[in-house]
Amino acid sequence: MKKWFIWALVTIGAALGIAACVTSRSGYETAPYKLIRTDGDFEIREYPELKIATTSRDADNSSFMRLFRYIDGGNVKKEKIAMTTPVFMVDGKMAFVVPEMHKENAPAPASDQVSVDTMKAQRVAAYRYSGSRSAKSEPQALEKLRAWMAQNKLTANGQPFSAYYDPPWTPGFLRRNEVLAPVTH
Repeated sequence: MKKWFIWALVTIGAALGIAACVTSRSGYETAPYKLIRTDGDFEIREYPELKIATTSRDADNSSFMRLFRYIDGGNVKKEKIAMTTPVFMVDGKMAFVVPEMHKENAPAPASDQVSVDTMKAQRVAAYRYSGSRSAKSEPQALEKLRAWMAQNKLTANGQPFSAYYDPPWTPGFLRRNEVLAPVTH
């Protein structure tokens, strides 16, 4: 009887944990885009101009924490700003997308290590994959994206970048990660 009870608790706990991880990203505003084409894990999207908060990308967790402090009131208005998805890694920087309600009047950062910039409107090819971030997974995903782009005669029009949608406690097999590459129309 005790084994059955323990097994039931573990099963329920695991199910609740997985459900919490899967739904955790659904509670955040996501950067808007127009889906142009889908092909399995590959897509062509059009992103509008996005307002982003950026900081230099560091090997440790300090980049994320600088941006988190900005949205947690570390700005000149001392205003809390909602977290959004994805977190972009672009041009050696980490970027949070500023929510739509703050797009026109994003508060200036209190730290000189954070800036509010604009990501230009662009068409991108995207490849979605799961797993934990690693020095191996991103280059492999980018190679798959480049192969798909070549197969579909898409021409790169800028540097590739990455997007991450889930908090670090989400198990790798449930994570949504992407590599994106700007392409010509």
